[in-house]
Amino acid sequence: MEFTLRQLAELLNGKVEGDESLKVSRLDKIQEGQAGGISFLSNEKYEPYLYQTQATAVIVSEGFKPSKTYKTNLIRVKDAYLGFTALLEAYSQFSKASFSGVEEPSFLDASSSIGENHFRGAFSYIGKNCKIGNQVKIHPHAYIGNNVEIGDNTIIHSGARICTDTKIGKNCEIHPGAVIGSDGFGFAPQEDETYKPIPQIGNVIIEDNVSIGANSTIDCATMGSTLIKKGAKIDNQVQIAHNVIIGENTVIAAQTGISGSTEIGKNCVIAGKAGIVGHIKIADNTTVGANTGVSKSIKSPGQTLFGYIGFDMKQFLKSYSIFKNLDDLENRIKELEKKP
Repeated sequence: MEFTLRQLAELLNGKVEGDESLKVSRLDKIQEGQAGGISFLSNEKYEPYLYQTQATAVIVSEGFKPSKTYKTNLIRVKDAYLGFTALLEAYSQFSKASFSGVEEPSFLDASSSIGENHFRGAFSYIGKNCKIGNQVKIHPHAYIGNNVEIGDNTIIHSGARICTDTKIGKNCEIHPGAVIGSDGFGFAPQEDETYKPIPQIGNVIIEDNVSIGANSTIDCATMGSTLIKKGAKIDNQVQIAHNVIIGENTVIAAQTGISGSTEIGKNCVIAGKAGIVGHIKIADNTTVGANTGVSKSIKSPGQTLFGYIGFDMKQFLKSYSIFKNLDDLENRIKELEKKP
């Protein structure tokens, strides 16, 4: 795909400073920019690269004032970071549009329906009684079990597994290797000290505009539904257990684990490797720091938690200022004890 600087400026509601007839066909980092590529500058730390880059054009903010001469062309927009993000989105949409039709071999059960302008990649499988919307992209080796519903414009990437009875909304993206709707971790202890599996008869519901990262797993409910509400973003390698509820526009970073029946509010931020116990509630707008363990409900919205057992961040930092000096404090106490 090739575009003139004028076309890109029109797309971004910006203005070209330089030769608007030049063409670009690639997105580059500013420090690696070469002819035919376009970059962006939003962080002042990267300004020195502007004067060195070979990129054909660089997107900058309206108020940016270069301190040296430069060889590239500029596209001025209201906000360089948001402008380049919009360009990435447009590029992504163009790329996705190239997938259409049906590759063989692939399987679609006769009892299932799929909408217009869809894509089914080679070796993909769609089971019985599925309802799949328009412009859905199902990439090679994806598996879709029985009674699954998938909304318009959703993308199921290669190797993803969508298990029986799962419901996925519109404009969602399920990345490679994700497993949606596998059995929850339910076992009943027996008198002989063995464990008997508890049937998991619920499902998973994913609302609109949700992203599920690669190799993440979302378990079906024991009864009812595990629910991921609209706008939530789940990173790679996240485990969400049975009957969990994730609120609207909550983001969860990699390697986080959330135990069964926990409810997380809307607009929360869960950082990497966080661990959250089961059967608790976390209030809206809560931030959970990396490697933090949450062992009880968070009732007040807007808190930031940090620490192996998460508690209020300000209290943690006060405590940390003490326990990081415990060796010195212990020695001082010993010296005091020696005095008559």
